[in-house]
Amino acid sequence: MKTMLMAAAAAVALTWAAPVAAQAQAPTAAEAKAFVEAAEAELDKVNAFAARAAWVRANFITEDTQWLEAKSSAEQNATVTRLATEAARFNGVAADPVTARKLKLLKLYLVSPAPNRPGAAEELAGLLTRLDSTYSTGKFEHKGKPITLNDAEDVLAESRDPAELKAVWEGWHGVAKVMKPDYARFAALSNEGAKSLGFKDTGALWRSNYDMEPDAFAAETDRLWKQVEPFYRNLHCYVRARLNDKYGDAVQPRKGPIRADLLGNMWAQQWGNIYDIVQPKGVTSSYSLDKLLEAKGYDATKMVKTGEAFYSSLGYSPLPETFWERSLITRPRDREVVCHASAWNLDDKDDIRIKMCTKVNADDFRTVHHELGHNYYQRAYKNQPTLFRSGANDGFHEAIGDFAALSASTPTYLNQIGLLDQIPGAEEDIPFLLKMALDKIAFMPFGLLVDRWRWGVFSGETTPEEYNADWWALRLKYQGLTPPGDRPADAFDPGAKYHVPGNTPYTRYFLAHIYQFQFHRAACAQAGWKGPLHRCSVYGQKAVGEKFNRMMEMGQSQPWPQALAEFSGETRTDASAVAAYFKPLDAWLTKQNKGEQCGW
Repeated sequence: MKTMLMAAAAAVALTWAAPVAAQAQAPTAAEAKAFVEAAEAELDKVNAFAARAAWVRANFITEDTQWLEAKSSAEQNATVTRLATEAARFNGVAADPVTARKLKLLKLYLVSPAPNRPGAAEELAGLLTRLDSTYSTGKFEHKGKPITLNDAEDVLAESRDPAELKAVWEGWHGVAKVMKPDYARFAALSNEGAKSLGFKDTGALWRSNYDMEPDAFAAETDRLWKQVEPFYRNLHCYVRARLNDKYGDAVQPRKGPIRADLLGNMWAQQWGNIYDIVQPKGVTSSYSLDKLLEAKGYDATKMVKTGEAFYSSLGYSPLPETFWERSLITRPRDREVVCHASAWNLDDKDDIRIKMCTKVNADDFRTVHHELGHNYYQRAYKNQPTLFRSGANDGFHEAIGDFAALSASTPTYLNQIGLLDQIPGAEEDIPFLLKMALDKIAFMPFGLLVDRWRWGVFSGETTPEEYNADWWALRLKYQGLTPPGDRPADAFDPGAKYHVPGNTPYTRYFLAHIYQFQFHRAACAQAGWKGPLHRCSVYGQKAVGEKFNRMMEMGQSQPWPQALAEFSGETRTDASAVAAYFKPLDAWLTKQNKGEQCGW
């Protein structure tokens, strides 16, 4: 998963004034165009400083770097908020289509605009920097020593002791409770800023970023969830039964919701780490990607080089030397860093980088392909005007790398690059698809509910006193999960997920889990693939890469349905490709669940 810098950076004050004679008259289309061009030029000039301030803070977390990032972020927020407010004076002007789209995107430029009053931008930026850093430096005691989130994730993935799982889960979630007052204040300021730009609240601003009305977008996500929900419930039923077989009724009952700490992931958003518990009886995988990587002598750099080679096989130019000089690929031992994997473009041109504490395992093998997808997308649209240098929507930006990772997950690809000597037969399809579903399908309800919770916070439906209760109500509704025990009155469990204190909209990941399969289905058809969709690898398919790059080069210059059509021929988000990919597994799960009381 990845944290984007919205529009890359911060901006300082931009002055623009219409001619004095024009101020008393209705603005013209020419003035609207001049305003937008001036705004873009100024943003280009000042982006570099703030991007570097953010990069340095993420790689060297100190009081000083936090101050620098907060200052640059405040300047960006104040300036863009003012520009967005000024853009409103061109409402109703018959501007050309390009200028009209830029004016719209300028209003949506910031995830959380500050109120347009003295000191507000500085306060908002300080809150966000403090929230992010609290998360990134969080530690708690386990077995007599302080451990980080990375350490805790290893325990959740590997331990099969329910008491230890509960202790570590509760330890990390306890780190987040100090964030609650800052988060409540942030939400109030962000809402005030969004309302000053004409949005009902911050949630409405976020939902306006999909080339449709906010309420229509919410309904669209409901429609998409209904397409995949039956499959998720089938998977939930099967996994719950296997957990009951493993732990017994006292730990995990055979009916009702699943205990969240038993699923191998701190947020139970992906369940692949408990494959050993839920694997099909009588059918085993003939290989482990973890072991293949170890046997072939992979290190973190070789993992990234392999990801680069995938994109090169599609015809894309190699990563620049500066990528290798400036990226953070392994966790340093001498300082605090933000380990959450992310991709960066610091100059909106060619200074692309990744930042991740890479481990040599299957998860990070796929993550490398994902993060590099952001970089190749950023480079593809670098020649677009400033306000169009982004994904067709944020779901596209996440789906690009996930599309690559679908190929990179196949035994076909592992064989193509020499990691796997022989491609397994069809008898291993169910184990392969189950592993994929434990990550892809298990994620979808979580991908939906994080922003459902924030939409409620921003709308006022969820008050600070109800933060935790409403969080768990949604996790029960969508995921069918409960915490491992009663939560303290002061708990702030949403803050235990990076994207909440990091203020990164999350519906993008839900959308990406659908787009990636649409991209994959279209790419495999273009490549002439005749076999099962889940075995297709587009490695080496330069014609596919060329067509895909044409879509990426569009950036955000057109509404996303046009970008989708450019590559796939489709104009609507559609989860039928997900169903096609997993069809054999869904039928198998239905048989396994016979006699079980599914649902919760």
